[in-house]
Amino acid sequence: MPKIVDHHKQKQKVAQAAMRVIKQDGLENASVRKVAVEAGISAGSMRHYFSTQQELFLFSMTLIQERVKERMTGLQLNGSTEENVLALLEQVLPLDEERRFEMEVWQAFTVKSMTEPDLQPLNAKMYDELFQMTQYCLMTLKEDGLLLDHIDLFVETERLYAVINGLALNGILQPHRLPPQLIRSVLQMHLQSITKKDMSPS
Repeated sequence: MPKIVDHHKQKQKVAQAAMRVIKQDGLENASVRKVAVEAGISAGSMRHYFSTQQELFLFSMTLIQERVKERMTGLQLNGSTEENVLALLEQVLPLDEERRFEMEVWQAFTVKSMTEPDLQPLNAKMYDELFQMTQYCLMTLKEDGLLLDHIDLFVETERLYAVINGLALNGILQPHRLPPQLIRSVLQMHLQSITKKDMSPS
């Protein structure tokens, strides 16, 4: 009886292998041969799953987005508003190996998208969703009466968005200077500066 192969799961396996190669050797060195070896398949069989390298990259970018969304939707947001906001924002910061891995690979895709038009829409979508999540967190704080009265929501959304992006980038580029606990402290300190209550976890 012929072996039944789950095509989508196999594509995910190949994409995850591609991400490991990108992290280890850089996106420019993520050749079909290297990815195939990492995935444990022949280079020829790669064509059954991805017709081009760009198609593989796009699928890998989508897979990262899905992983982040699944982690967020799986959160047990049953704490206070402040705790829930912190929990959401921390999902896009390099606070453990899983999130660091995702962000290092995504940063490689972001750089590549500057010269590869095919990657730009998906890259822009990811950052748009990050911005919307930041906006949602601030609106939630405001609706619950926790945001300081003088805060301009439009300006603060841009500012918090910049803080999150800066912490994420510096956290993967300079992990020795910005370890996870310090990332958390900086984020908490920023939120404390715009809210009426202590944002530190209880």
